[in-house]
Amino acid sequence: MKISDALLPEFDQEMASTRKVLERCPESKFGWRPHTKSWTMAELATHLANLPDWANETLKKESLDYAPADGSQPYKREPARSSQELLTDFDKNVASARAAIAETSDEGYAKLWTLLATGEKVFSIPRIAVLRSFVFNHLIHHRGQLSVYLRLNDVPVPGLYGPSADEAS
Repeated sequence: MKISDALLPEFDQEMASTRKVLERCPESKFGWRPHTKSWTMAELATHLANLPDWANETLKKESLDYAPADGSQPYKREPARSSQELLTDFDKNVASARAAIAETSDEGYAKLWTLLATGEKVFSIPRIAVLRSFVFNHLIHHRGQLSVYLRLNDVPVPGLYGPSADEAS
């Protein structure tokens, strides 16, 4: 079995679950944050909507400098202004990421990918490890955070791996 064939069912399940959480984010709460050090709901949801695009950074490039010497921030995005914008961006990023995952050869997954900060290597690991940790697991982590944001705002939390307390009969 090709690596991509093993990854795609997991990717599809996690993206469907993530979309359910994003769909529940009320625009009226986009500015809400649980703590002054926390992102607003819109900032966290926007980050979550953009995480699938990191698959393209991982699979189509050899490296990413997250803190270039010129001071630019390659993955800084303005928070979504509406639920429609949030979901449109997410769907676009999921489609693009899915295609990149499907198109990558087993040899491509084994190639090293490097994370840089101001041109200095932070680490180099195989692309498959980057995809699983910095894309899939990272997305699941922030989806969990956003689920707590929903709970704290009395928004019913969708079931992700079975029914949630809000969906139990």
